[in-house]
Amino acid sequence: MFSIFKKDPVKKLNKLYEAKLEQAMQSQRNGDIKSYSMITAEAENIAIQIKELENSTKNSARLEK
Repeated sequence: MFSIFKKDPVKKLNKLYEAKLEQAMQSQRNGDIKSYSMITAEAENIAIQIKELENSTKNSARLEK
C-alpha cells in the first residue's frame, strides 16, 4: 500500500558503491596503494550485495506473476 515511501536498497547501495570507487580513486592518485586496495575490496563486496539484491527482486517478481 505504501510502497512508494520505501527506500530502494539497491539505489542506496549503488550510491555507496560509487562513493567507494571515488574514494579509492582519490587514494590511488595520492599514492596510497594500500588504502586503494582496501577500499576497492569494500566496493567489490558492495557490488556483490547489489547483484544479490537484484537477483532476489527478480526472483520474487517472477513468483508474483
